[in-house]
Amino acid sequence: MVLQLHVWGPAFALPSIDAQCLAAIAYCSLSLPKDSWELIASSDPSVSPTGELPALQNGSTWVSRFRNIVDYLRQYSDGAWDLDRQLDESDRADNTAFASFVESRGQSLVDLSLYVSSQNYHNNTSPAYGSILQWPNQWILPPKLHGAAKARTEHLGLSSLDLQAMEEQRQREHSAAVAAGKVPKSLIQRPRDTVTSLLGRSSSQNHFRLEALTADFFEPLEAMLGQKAYLLTLKEDDLPSSLDCIALGYLSLALVPELSFPWLRDAMRAKAPLLSAYTERLRRRCFGDVPVEVAHAFSPQSASASSLPWRAPERISVTAVGSTLLATLADSTPFLSEIRRNNRLKQAAEDSDLTSIEKGAVSMYADSSKRDMYVSIAAGVGGIVALVGYMFHVGLISVSSQEQESDGEEEEEEEEAVPDFATISAGDFLGL
Repeated sequence: MVLQLHVWGPAFALPSIDAQCLAAIAYCSLSLPKDSWELIASSDPSVSPTGELPALQNGSTWVSRFRNIVDYLRQYSDGAWDLDRQLDESDRADNTAFASFVESRGQSLVDLSLYVSSQNYHNNTSPAYGSILQWPNQWILPPKLHGAAKARTEHLGLSSLDLQAMEEQRQREHSAAVAAGKVPKSLIQRPRDTVTSLLGRSSSQNHFRLEALTADFFEPLEAMLGQKAYLLTLKEDDLPSSLDCIALGYLSLALVPELSFPWLRDAMRAKAPLLSAYTERLRRRCFGDVPVEVAHAFSPQSASASSLPWRAPERISVTAVGSTLLATLADSTPFLSEIRRNNRLKQAAEDSDLTSIEKGAVSMYADSSKRDMYVSIAAGVGGIVALVGYMFHVGLISVSSQEQESDGEEEEEEEEAVPDFATISAGDFLGL
């Protein structure tokens, strides 16, 4: 049976807009025979039972996330499709450690570059999603991904890259100043800033932080690579490892995209020239020499020159549209969103490579959070019932049938007091 790899669609001349998907594509391209797998740019996490991309489908079996896909392919092929089979125990330990390093540091930089930087998000990233998503996902998913990236990088203190957040903060300060009865000159409305002007005015803070973040990511990898062909292997004829695939996913999104504000690409070229050349070389080997276009994913017949086994995704069904809308509504509902978040947390723990003790701890935390939510709901409902009962008790709320009956009798008496002119003669009326 042909394996199917579902990923986020192409963008920026790359076969996917997501780093984990790029890593999975690179791994399959290097390890699998071309006629044994298909690449599908479904760009819809709901196609996978786990709700995540990349997702590898083998009949009724689904495996999501890059590391899980690597483990599944190794077991499925009895080691024949294992890029790490040439590594000894020490190299395997280094592989795991550096892969975690690349994912944690690289994800933050990609988030800042593609999503938090307002110029890049509105001019490049958001249009890229619009070209690969079907309705209604093209209106639902980009804001969710944007918000998730901002939440992941909030601790870095670089919110000034997000002009919308800066504008909202300035409006709050302006409103507070107006409420206090004075408006400082610094808060008087002025032309909208750009990221460049913001960084220029606060170079002592933002520039230093960006310099530190990019140096912490690129320089260790540059030193590790040195003059070698790949990050771990020593010989020119050796295959790249899974570490090279995960590194390619993040490094290609840092180096390749043509963005309005290319601060990450400029930093990579300046700080890691060997790493930049390595990324371009490995990119051509895994993804081909021809830049990937969106049409390659949706019209594979136009991708005859592509080295990737594209297959057009299926059109979204009415059932899938309804499921997406219901899921969005559930995620927007406070209590339902909490339940879904706890369920996803438990599922992610089960699919991960955590130990049984760690999985049990995560499961206990999710169950405890769910119980706390139920207790909060019960306490809220009980409080409302008690408040309504108290209001009835003190007379603030009263519904009396006797009062309604007396009101009805008063209305009848008023109606009887009105003379019936139809029964009064003209003489009686004139007093004759």
